[in-house]
Amino acid sequence: MAIFPDRVAAGRELAAALEHHRGADAVVLGIPRGGVVVAAEVARALALPLGVAVVRKLGAPSREEFAVGAIADGVRVVDPAATRLHGVTPEELAAVEASERVELERRNRLFAETPLEVEGRTAIIVDDGIATGATATAACRAQRGRGAARIVLAAPVAPLRWLPEDTVVDEFVCPHREREFWAVGQFYDDFTQTSDEEVARLLARDLP
Repeated sequence: MAIFPDRVAAGRELAAALEHHRGADAVVLGIPRGGVVVAAEVARALALPLGVAVVRKLGAPSREEFAVGAIADGVRVVDPAATRLHGVTPEELAAVEASERVELERRNRLFAETPLEVEGRTAIIVDDGIATGATATAACRAQRGRGAARIVLAAPVAPLRWLPEDTVVDEFVCPHREREFWAVGQFYDDFTQTSDEEVARLLARDLP
């Protein structure tokens, strides 16, 4: 059952749940692509800078929509239980990772050529939803590695039983924790894939 008309509406609701960060020394980092649409609404509502946290899911070769891990700059997250469940061999995982590293670099060049400074600041990392948590975890670890003083993970919807590791995330904000959860898209009326051009437009809109 859908909860949100689209990502813009989800972003507005998430912004309300993050209102206590208004005026903080913080940046909002969306996970491309769809997470940037949500993050743009959060950044606009809270008057905070908008950037990106580039990360790539490592999908199971047989079912790419199921994450067995994720990568970001200097970070590699792999879920051994997921790799066993989907029968992913080390060779298959290496091939998936090699392909995703190419896309990671492409997106870094396209969206994050001049990344926002996070050292000593609060990094609010936003996605349009959390399924397995692999990409969110990788994104948070990457920003911690860049020196963020505090990591806030924010998403409109996530599985009821999922929680981030407290060593990775200082605060988790999620207005909708759902018991029946199959995919993020089930909670949106419009979950159309976001284009590179839309992400670039949203980021450009936030430039001074």
